[in-house]
Amino acid sequence: MAEGQKPTHNPLEQFILLAKRAKGAALTALITQVLEAPGVYVFGELLELPCIQEARYFQLLNLFAYGTYPDYTANKESLPELSGVQKNKLKHLTIVSLAARMKCIPYSVLLKDLEMKNLRELEDLIIEAVYSDIIQGKLDQRSQLFEVDLCIGRDIQRKDSSDIVKTLQEWCDGCEAVLSGIEQQVLRANLCRENHNRTQQQMETEVTNIKKTLKASASTSSQEVDPQLMERDAAQPAEQRQPLKKMSKVKGLVPIRH
Repeated sequence: MAEGQKPTHNPLEQFILLAKRAKGAALTALITQVLEAPGVYVFGELLELPCIQEARYFQLLNLFAYGTYPDYTANKESLPELSGVQKNKLKHLTIVSLAARMKCIPYSVLLKDLEMKNLRELEDLIIEAVYSDIIQGKLDQRSQLFEVDLCIGRDIQRKDSSDIVKTLQEWCDGCEAVLSGIEQQVLRANLCRENHNRTQQQMETEVTNIKKTLKASASTSSQEVDPQLMERDAAQPAEQRQPLKKMSKVKGLVPIRH
């Protein structure tokens, strides 16, 4: 195993193996243990076992899988009484359900749904849920809010599958639309780059041709004499033509004295 990689462990797996061989009172005791076991917050695999579906505590297990604390209080008469540990776990799951719907959960909503009156006890309960690694966030005591960063997913009922599929399909459609938009932008960018490169190449070619033309013209001008100047010079008498200046050196000149 690679260094730093944690081994995967499903805390519900041992209860599933035991449930397949349990019956009657043993099965009821097993369900009670599951509802109190630390780290067990999903129960879908256990609910799918035929023996569990016939068990006396099936409705209670179903409540922990999909329900909340208000659901328990509304149906309290038809359900077994919960222990203190079970109540806390159901309240933790209730916080998770609220966190899935609200980014910021007001203390007033939590106090109402969890049937609590003491803010200190409420914050302690939230801290327990955070340390149980089922939710992450921070307490805003000034604003009386619990700001949610993330939370675990709860069990999904079969009747909700179609809604989930619809949501995922809409997400996929949105991704395809974004991808199509990106591809179109890439095509436009490539086309603009090709046009820019083509225009730049044309300009460079034109500049090169102009330089060649100017160079050839300058070379031709330096080798030709203006015909008008030649005709004018030929029409003048010899004595009016400007003589060429010659440089002479005279050495030892003696001034003439009278």
